[in-house]
Amino acid sequence: MASDARFGTIVRVAFFVATVLVGLLLIPAILAASFGAVIASTVGILGAAVLANWLTMRVFDRRPLTDIGIQGGRSSLQNLVLGVLYSALAGALMLAAPLAAGSGHLEIRPHASFSWAGVVFYLFLLFCGAAGEEMMFRGYAFQLLVEKIGPFATVLPVAVIFGFAHLGNPHASALGVVNTIIWGILLGYAFLRSHDLWLPVGLHYGWNAILPLFGVNLSGLTIDVTRYIYRWDLSPLWSGGAYGPEGGLLATLAVITLFYALTRAPVRPQYAAISQSLNDGLF
Repeated sequence: MASDARFGTIVRVAFFVATVLVGLLLIPAILAASFGAVIASTVGILGAAVLANWLTMRVFDRRPLTDIGIQGGRSSLQNLVLGVLYSALAGALMLAAPLAAGSGHLEIRPHASFSWAGVVFYLFLLFCGAAGEEMMFRGYAFQLLVEKIGPFATVLPVAVIFGFAHLGNPHASALGVVNTIIWGILLGYAFLRSHDLWLPVGLHYGWNAILPLFGVNLSGLTIDVTRYIYRWDLSPLWSGGAYGPEGGLLATLAVITLFYALTRAPVRPQYAAISQSLNDGLF
């Protein structure tokens, strides 16, 4: 019986991963033809994640999509807002400290333009990307593994995969991958505390949203949201260089500090439909 259960878990996880990969190949390509690369890459990630979670749960368990922790309600909204505020504050402090010390400078970007519609558009796309990545890396397969092999055996390996998945980003570095792995551990821990995806999505989105507003690169990607660009007097070891702050030691310190803050945050744990062992109150 134990071997049958193990085989069933392997089949479900493999099916989920295969569906993600197929979705990432097809959906962005379909969207790119009509909407361009930016929309295709962000909305495409969300589309592939929704497809993988919905189809895997539909085929094997007859579960609704909300069982991965995207149910509505006051607790969901509170966890989402908490995540956004904590991570946005951590990112803002990381970038504001060098400005106050004179080792960072905001400069007008050449030939730049600004519109509130553009800001809202990019914030929406960044939310799609953050939600999509969380549904991929902390969705059904992650939660099933938490239930079957335990949280500690799941969080670190998935965080490592999450980190190495960013190796293909422009200007990726070893420290950038390490920082992303730490982020993956933080996001996994966030799920263990909240039992939903809203807290990890909020943390992911708040960080991703605040960095471009300061004019820095986000995981190697340049997102022209404001008219400003952030110039550093610090070495790339601290600033992250062309990859952006996530490739530097400042981000390492910021994420570790955020991790500490999250252990004391007023998170609202919800009912975990898939990782039901979490409902016993271990986290």
